[in-house]
Amino acid sequence: MSDADGSPPEKNNGVDGSETPDTSPSVSEGSAPDQPAQDQPAQDQPAQDQPAQDQPTPEEPTLDGPVPDESANEITTVIPVVPANSEIPTGPTAAAGVEVPAGAAEPTRQFEPVLPAVAPEPVAVDQPSASKKWVKPALIVGGILAVGVLAYGVDVFTSSGNTPRGTQVAGIDIGNRSPAEAETVLRAELAPRLVEPVTVSADDVESEIVPASAGIDVDWSATLAGVNEQPLNPITRITSFFSSREVPVVSSVDQAALDASMTAVAATSDRAPVEGGVVISDGEASGVSPVVGRALDLPGAAATFVDEWSSGDVVDLPVDDTPVTVTQAGVDRALQDVAQPAVSGAVVVNGRDGKEATVGVDQIGEILTFTPDGSGGLTPQYNTDAAVRILAPQLVSTEVQPKDASITLAGGAPTVVPGVVGDLINWPETVKELPVLLASTGSRATPAVYGQVQPALTTEGAEALGIKEVIGEYTTGGFEYASGVNIALAASVLNGAIVKPGETFSFNEFTGPRGAAQGYVESGIINNGRPDKAVGGGISQLATTLYNATYFAGMEDVAHTEHSYYISRYPEAREATIFDGAIDLQFRNPSKTGVMIQTITTSSNVTVRIWGTKTVDVESITGSRTSPTSPNTVVLPKGDGCIASSGAPGFTTSDTRVITDHATGAEVSSNTRTVKYDPVPIVKCE
Repeated sequence: MSDADGSPPEKNNGVDGSETPDTSPSVSEGSAPDQPAQDQPAQDQPAQDQPAQDQPTPEEPTLDGPVPDESANEITTVIPVVPANSEIPTGPTAAAGVEVPAGAAEPTRQFEPVLPAVAPEPVAVDQPSASKKWVKPALIVGGILAVGVLAYGVDVFTSSGNTPRGTQVAGIDIGNRSPAEAETVLRAELAPRLVEPVTVSADDVESEIVPASAGIDVDWSATLAGVNEQPLNPITRITSFFSSREVPVVSSVDQAALDASMTAVAATSDRAPVEGGVVISDGEASGVSPVVGRALDLPGAAATFVDEWSSGDVVDLPVDDTPVTVTQAGVDRALQDVAQPAVSGAVVVNGRDGKEATVGVDQIGEILTFTPDGSGGLTPQYNTDAAVRILAPQLVSTEVQPKDASITLAGGAPTVVPGVVGDLINWPETVKELPVLLASTGSRATPAVYGQVQPALTTEGAEALGIKEVIGEYTTGGFEYASGVNIALAASVLNGAIVKPGETFSFNEFTGPRGAAQGYVESGIINNGRPDKAVGGGISQLATTLYNATYFAGMEDVAHTEHSYYISRYPEAREATIFDGAIDLQFRNPSKTGVMIQTITTSSNVTVRIWGTKTVDVESITGSRTSPTSPNTVVLPKGDGCIASSGAPGFTTSDTRVITDHATGAEVSSNTRTVKYDPVPIVKCE
């Protein structure tokens, strides 16, 4: 066997000094001498057992050893044969080639004759199996895992107590820091953002919100609690070397302040929807394109701002669309099919005697409008009332107005004046063709449709009322000149008024306003229990006269009010005051025939007569005065506003009306009305 340095072994001399071949085994280069070749025969197996033809011819040994076989899979080994009884040298000279020191006894060595070495049969080395191919990769992977586990442990140990690598809060890097240092950095960089305006966007409208003004603050402890959590996932720890981990800011919120800020944003960002439509103005038709409305989602916007204010970016706030019901196609269709033809020319209504009425192009917009049809389109609307207001005055001269029949007393007795049957344009029938006319691009004219109209009171109706005699009458006097003017004016309006069976008559409604514009003048009234002046004063005397006339005519009292204090020219508990728009006198005609009011005025008195058919007789019974009260004294500054009065005591009295049948005398009804009069104050002007 060669030495460690690869030099050839020394030759071994026999006892007699003759030269013998070196019997040390020769090993091919690259083979492992300590391991037998795969499938090699046992060392003590007789050489003759190997087939002779398979044994290679042994080469003559040389100083450099035998030449290796060219086959990489074959190993040729010379195996020495040692007899069983041979002595194995021991001691310092046991190794071949080692000199024995001088004076030392040479140990005796006995050897059996050495048999010629028989070269063993070459053995082919099998290729490694598939399972053994993975041994080396498995060892490599195991080594890597072992290194990884070790590195993971070291990383966990060294980063314990610090914030995880790559940790960011609102874009602020606080990774791999102690908690105290991380908090210091975070407060220093994040706190200023609370007072800096944050741009928010609601669709295409931008505005600014200062977080602190919106009631937002940072919950530092909650935010840092999320920062200091060390991840144990090894993959997370590995990726942290080249990535970042965003930890959200935890905010505290003053909800009222936040809602107020969102409402302020909504005031500028919200947009009312614009419904599609068609507008006709000054003879031109134009379309209005629909625009979807926009409304800030207030709860969603507040939540979004709380989550994203700290990012440093524009915060997009959610909005809700407010839909429209009319599409652009619907607008275009209505414009083309209806509106534009409608303004192509005037509309003409032909009346009698060559008269005509015209709706000009510039008036079409008063008649034609559009409303959504619920399916994305527009439905035309035709205002026939507006059309009649435009057309009717132009053809009124072609009409005959109806006139009610009336009853005149010119001859001293009631006489029926026949009514007039009208001949009027039937406007609903005339303008029903308006949609066709407005859609036409040719003829746009239509004839007026006339028809007879009966008066409200026909001649036959007036004759059937039975107004033939006086059934009630009353006269009062003693008024001043100004009051007489007002009384005469109101009486002229009432004169000839007819109340049909079952109808209710209202003094205020029939006369209408009684102001300076109608010719009324200033005269005496009672204001807050004392004398005063006002335009239309004195009319209460006419009301009292009418009340008494209807009282004795057997009319049903519906509403009347006595004066607050007693006036001597009126009967006790049988008088009435009146005030324009506030205090009214009303009675109902309970009979089966009509009644007519006749008024007669002079400079000193007024008389009211009720004409009809007499069916009842009326008796008035005045009660005694009771519960007298003394007047108080009022002192006022001298001037136009002060009317002196000597005063009068107050008292309580009553009136009983007994109604009997005119034909039989049988009592029909008996009703008592009690009235309390206040004392007339003593007024002194000083």
